[in-house]
Amino acid sequence: MKKIITLLFIVFLVSACTNKNPSATSEPTSSGLPTPVVTTISTPDVAAAVNQFLDLWNASNYTGMYAMLSQTSKDAISESDFVTLYTDTAAALTLKNLDAGIVSTLVNPASAKVGYEVNYITNLFGELNRNMEMNLVIESGEWKVQWQEGLVMPELEGGNRLAANIQAPARGDINDRLGNTLVTETQAVALGVIPSQISYDYENVLLDVLSVAVNKPRNMVEDMYKFSTEWYVPIGEVSQAGFDLHANTFNALSGLLSNPYTSRYYYNGGIAPQVLGYMRSIFPEEIDQFTRKGYTRDAQIGAAGIELWAESYLAGTPAADLYVVKPDGTYATRLASVDPKAPDTVYLTFDKDFQNLVQKALYGFSGAIVVMEVDTGRILAMASSPEFDPNVMIQQNYNFQYAYNNVISNTEDAPLWNRAIQSAYPLGSVFKLITAAAALESGLYEPTSMYECTSQYTELAGFVGDDWTYEKGLPPSGNLTLLEGLMRSCNPWFYHLGLDLYQKMGATYLSDMARGFGLGSATGIGVLQEDAGSINDPQSDGDAVQMGIGQGDMLVTPIQVVDFIAAIANGGTLYQPQIIEKITSLDGSEIQSFKPIVRGTLPVSQDTIAALQEGMRMVVQEEKGTAHATFIGMQTPMYGKTGTATTSIIDPHSWFAGYTDANLPDKPDIAIVVIAENAGDGSKYAAPIFRRVIQDYFVGEPQSVYPWEKDLYITNTPTQEETETP
Repeated sequence: MKKIITLLFIVFLVSACTNKNPSATSEPTSSGLPTPVVTTISTPDVAAAVNQFLDLWNASNYTGMYAMLSQTSKDAISESDFVTLYTDTAAALTLKNLDAGIVSTLVNPASAKVGYEVNYITNLFGELNRNMEMNLVIESGEWKVQWQEGLVMPELEGGNRLAANIQAPARGDINDRLGNTLVTETQAVALGVIPSQISYDYENVLLDVLSVAVNKPRNMVEDMYKFSTEWYVPIGEVSQAGFDLHANTFNALSGLLSNPYTSRYYYNGGIAPQVLGYMRSIFPEEIDQFTRKGYTRDAQIGAAGIELWAESYLAGTPAADLYVVKPDGTYATRLASVDPKAPDTVYLTFDKDFQNLVQKALYGFSGAIVVMEVDTGRILAMASSPEFDPNVMIQQNYNFQYAYNNVISNTEDAPLWNRAIQSAYPLGSVFKLITAAAALESGLYEPTSMYECTSQYTELAGFVGDDWTYEKGLPPSGNLTLLEGLMRSCNPWFYHLGLDLYQKMGATYLSDMARGFGLGSATGIGVLQEDAGSINDPQSDGDAVQMGIGQGDMLVTPIQVVDFIAAIANGGTLYQPQIIEKITSLDGSEIQSFKPIVRGTLPVSQDTIAALQEGMRMVVQEEKGTAHATFIGMQTPMYGKTGTATTSIIDPHSWFAGYTDANLPDKPDIAIVVIAENAGDGSKYAAPIFRRVIQDYFVGEPQSVYPWEKDLYITNTPTQEETETP
């Protein structure tokens, strides 16, 4: 009886186990009892798991890799130590990426051994190949990696680590087109004053030597400290060689503090600082990125401008050795070594002295000047005001601690902003050149077409547009041809054209012409961050009349304007503006050199271009021209257009755009655009600045003072006195 009960109990257990798997089926035996079916669990794909681990490694997803470790491996190393090991190894290798693949697999029911090859592709040391084996175990139905340090690299078994000894070369120079150095690595001296210690008897001597040393007028140097409440006021920097020339005087003056340092040095307090840019330290979140490129953690990198764009040329390649380091800190072996590569030298299209003069021409204003060769697109000068001293961005400079925050936090003046290419403005009356071109191309108008320039425009119901003569209390200009309308910058003429072209030629006709002149899109200068501006299609008659005089919601950059002015000068070719003359290696071989690049042509006939040229000549040379009084006595043939662009602020932007036609063999003709923000009438402020730039270029120095100057670069505050031209 006991045997029967035992047999029945066994049958019951077998039946119960079988029923737990509803998918299993059984066939009855000859005895009538079902035969139990044994099911097998499939083994996960070990190759897929290994490839996932390697892919995570290549993506630097170390957290994801750690999640694939077996529990015993996790017990042996924390996630933070795991991540640090891989991060530090990648930095020492200067790892670019991995190329890994499985070469063999051996799978047991609960464990596996996988052989694989890793090709470490590095930025400094070339390629390093290693063959390794990975052990894996099944945990919770998944393959988990039995990790040990040799899986990072075989040489790391036993607690070894990798270390790279990196010695970076001195950063490459930035020169002007003639080879004059603008930026270099050298010894320099930070200069500043302690106002309370300045001797009144020797203050004039102090101002004289500081003015020469830091390339600032005496009055500007004095203004820096005269009313300061700080105990120390940074004035600027001078090269060690420049300091040594006047060392006895510097050292003898009370109140003057000098602190030498060795680092990146920008001559003359920064020639075209917004173009050259500046240096900065590597941010903590960027350390892995840059150490893997071969930089040391404390390296300085280009932060803006040419320094940023040309980083790969200027940084060179460091000398580097890769070592295996034992846990006790001793070197086990050297795995790789690389010789240094000298940095390259970048030459700009600027002339150092001319650029310096153009910057000084803007003293006292916020704004920009751009000078371009009309037949090449080569930028000869680019000034943006206010300026900043890129030397104070260098931490080794004693003045850094006193001046850096003032530059970075100055959002009102925005000295880091390159107004020549990053600021967009309404163009005002300079846009009338494009409106005139559109009128002539429409077939509706000829250069001799007449219109009565009244004091106010009243053709559009509900809108009254004032002429500048009305605002000045002057009589209207009367009947004018289209070209005379340009000469007088008659607002009613161009209000009329804006509306007439909109109604007869279509809503996008004038805006399409503006885009054909290069407005509303980037010029392609490339090496600097550039604002594209905007040219919107007018949506109403009111929009159309405003566009006719260069107002409304249009926004243009000075570099866009100088580009189409140059195209008018050269017969219609739009060149891509360029500021890189060449890049050379240490032995002088050219890596890159300037070549003119045509980016388009003006969408107008040669007759229209000739008409625009004549209108611009009349602006300057005819007695009734809006800029005639400014250019009396000038010998250089020139053409131009005034512009006064209304803004939301009371005072309008002051524009002048034009070009020369001197045809000198050693001085290519140039196009120039000047904008003085919220300064007032174009003829009163921008035109005199334009005149000085012409003198600086053809003579090499200013020949006359501005109406608002007491002496060269000694300015009174500009005032809004009445003027008879816009």
